[in-house]
Amino acid sequence: MLTKKQKNLLLFINKKLRTSGVSPSYEEMKESLNLKSKSGIHRLISALEERGFIKRLAHKARALEVIKLPETASANDIYNSFSPSVIKGGLDEKPLSDEVEVPVLGKIAAGTPVEAIQNEVSRIPLPSNLEKNGDYFGLKVQGDSMIEAGINEGDTVIIRRTDTADNGKIVVALIDEHEAMLKRIRKKGKVVALESANKNYETKIFGPDRVKVQGVLVSLYRNF
Repeated sequence: MLTKKQKNLLLFINKKLRTSGVSPSYEEMKESLNLKSKSGIHRLISALEERGFIKRLAHKARALEVIKLPETASANDIYNSFSPSVIKGGLDEKPLSDEVEVPVLGKIAAGTPVEAIQNEVSRIPLPSNLEKNGDYFGLKVQGDSMIEAGINEGDTVIIRRTDTADNGKIVVALIDEHEAMLKRIRKKGKVVALESANKNYETKIFGPDRVKVQGVLVSLYRNF
């Protein structure tokens, strides 16, 4: 039986290995658990190793291998690296004068593709935890293919505009220059996989020339 911190650290290490192929640094692990010192990480690593969940690789600095995952871990814990920064309500409230606003550019499909990103339809305040000098836009979510990543139909996702994304990130992907969808991206060789976070949807595979990243998901608004 793992403690909550042991389990969270194990899942963080597994996520980092899956998305980048590299073990996280002790500093990254410390920040992921909000610990004040690295000594706590050393103790957690030792405990996980003693219980057979991880193995330290010899002759490689900070290299770890995940041997097994706890039986209580859900598929969402293991495979989805996005934990949405949910801003509850507030979209119907008038932004304060010093708040930065984000344009909402229409709807995005979390399922069947819809029209590519449209023109601005409204504006919403930028969440306070995001850097004000970034280039952001919002999209209203249609469909349920990303629900296991905490993204529901009707949410407004906040996207940081970029044309690149690391493997495992949730992105706005433009397909064949005219269809946009919200998916988790994975690149391998000459193919691009766009994954849903819903077991009822199949992964979509494309050639690299058919997919353009429009932005990466950083937060979302949800009205209650």
